[in-house]
Amino acid sequence: MSKKIRVIVVDDSALVRSLLAEIINRQHDMECIGTAHDPLIAREMIREMNPDVITLDVEMPRMDGIDFLGRLMRLRPMPVVMVSTLTERGAEVTMKALELGAVDFVAKPRVGLAGGLQDLAGQIVDKIRVAAVAHVHRMQRPPVTSSKPTGAGSTAPTPASASSSLLGRVSTEKLIFIGASTGGTEAIKEILVQLPADCPAIVITQHMPPGFTTSFAARLNSLCQITVKEATHGERILPGHAYIAPGGKQFSVSRSGANYVAVVDDSPPVNRHKPSVEVLFKSAAAVVGRNAFGIMLTGMGADGASAMREMRDAGSYNYVQDEASCIVFGMPREAIAKGAADEVLPLNQIASALVTRLRGTSDKAHHRI
Repeated sequence: MSKKIRVIVVDDSALVRSLLAEIINRQHDMECIGTAHDPLIAREMIREMNPDVITLDVEMPRMDGIDFLGRLMRLRPMPVVMVSTLTERGAEVTMKALELGAVDFVAKPRVGLAGGLQDLAGQIVDKIRVAAVAHVHRMQRPPVTSSKPTGAGSTAPTPASASSSLLGRVSTEKLIFIGASTGGTEAIKEILVQLPADCPAIVITQHMPPGFTTSFAARLNSLCQITVKEATHGERILPGHAYIAPGGKQFSVSRSGANYVAVVDDSPPVNRHKPSVEVLFKSAAAVVGRNAFGIMLTGMGADGASAMREMRDAGSYNYVQDEASCIVFGMPREAIAKGAADEVLPLNQIASALVTRLRGTSDKAHHRI
């Protein structure tokens, strides 16, 4: 019998600690080995008990969860699942936690806490299982600061790729499609901050619940040369912009005359996901064809792998993140297995490879390597 996943629950609410411990202990493959009501107690428990995963509340006494997470990921990196409150403030703090190295998060309800957490039990234990096998890296560099111009005389840093314009040489027919799940918020950021302001339009599906994609888009918009926003139904998709699928909605691309437009609707989950990468990538194959570029990033499962192969069959050029740089290699592995990848690259090489190809292809047809 395989070893159980050993979990420590850190939360200042006795009710939440009790509920999470109960949910974890109901599973055959995991056990709650301890609970702590603040990070200082948790720190000693982690030293003594060496858990596989911790769940961590954001707002706690003596030291908040974000400060504790930052110290933990510098000194003793380990898989962390954040337990966040679904508020605007909670969403912003959750984005910060993912930036600091948390593997994933669960949004606990503001009312009906006991029943709400039980309703989320399947999601909670799934995220703990994913975290237990995630590749967690020591945080060594400070978070990226804004690279968007902030006015005359601005000296905000600009990533090397973003500083060099494509000079309008790329056809407005080109469209870049990105799919990601666990670990994807930081992977998407790493790519977008390197893209020049005049790059083709980018459409993105990141598995994320309602209430969090607005903060995610705003955070990226503050960091990037391009404009980043949450997609809205019927809007024209413009070069120099990135559009993120709203949490809890499906997102795809359609055409209206010479323009690409966003389709955001309430259609059912696909591959258990809403938004689903499969939905977005299928629209790439059907609508954009050889003018599409596909990028598959870190994530658990196989969402989007089959559709990415459809994209390639329709003429797209596709990049897939390599295993060593993934938090979770599931979605990239499945895309490679489907024969969907043209290139498999470390995360830090994808943006520069894409920009080089955009400059080289200009309005010409793709040439496969």
